[in-house]
Amino acid sequence: MFDHRGWWFIFHRSKMLADQKGQVFTVPFISDPSEIDLVCAGKRHLGCLDGIDCYCCTVDHIHIGQTPPGMTLIGLRRLFGTIPDELFRMATLAMHLVHWDRTHLFCSRCGSPIEDRRDVRAKECSQCGLLVFPRISPAVIVLVKKKDEILLARSGRFERGLFSVLAGFVEPGETLEDAVAREVREEVGISISHITYFGSQPWPFPDSLMVGFTAEYSEGDLHIDGEEIVEAGWYGIGNLPTIPDKISIARKLIDSFIASHPDESM
Repeated sequence: MFDHRGWWFIFHRSKMLADQKGQVFTVPFISDPSEIDLVCAGKRHLGCLDGIDCYCCTVDHIHIGQTPPGMTLIGLRRLFGTIPDELFRMATLAMHLVHWDRTHLFCSRCGSPIEDRRDVRAKECSQCGLLVFPRISPAVIVLVKKKDEILLARSGRFERGLFSVLAGFVEPGETLEDAVAREVREEVGISISHITYFGSQPWPFPDSLMVGFTAEYSEGDLHIDGEEIVEAGWYGIGNLPTIPDKISIARKLIDSFIASHPDESM
């Protein structure tokens, strides 16, 4: 048992345990998961919010309909906007570290078990001393502008009718700006210029860091690759298709463009 109450981010596979009252969700505020009759693994201290400790852990044997009274398992995306932003950011950290714990049990160099370091957020091999930090996979995401239109595309992985801005992982040896230009060129066949940093967002699905940019169309006609992208086109504010939810930096990029053209959005 931990000796005082705190926020507990308890995960079962890809879902998090939350207190539920109707459509209102909150993060469990308890001393230890055993308080609600749960046996958890991988208990980890995340830090503090306003002086309150935050922890994460996983539970293997729990199912929807068998959760503690008044609680439910819910996907992290559904919690966005229903809990305070600070708690949601802590939940994304918790999910990232839970995935790291699940996928880094043994040393990639010698195969021996690896253990948490106490002085730094890292794991160390018990035999060869290899030090492993949480994996972060950088990806770029870009809103391309052409006069009063923006480039939106649909991946084959998206639900039907959903369009977003272009994105992709950074490759070894690339700058972020190189990755932006390459992704746009590979996926839709055009050249861009004036690549400008917009902002970033941790994206723990499972371990990405999304780095956002804006850019200007330079030249070329749209030619989709047919693999990553199945549809693409230029859209004005008045004819936008279905776009991502507000949780994502993709939506923040699009909303920023809309806000910069107030007359057209009326």
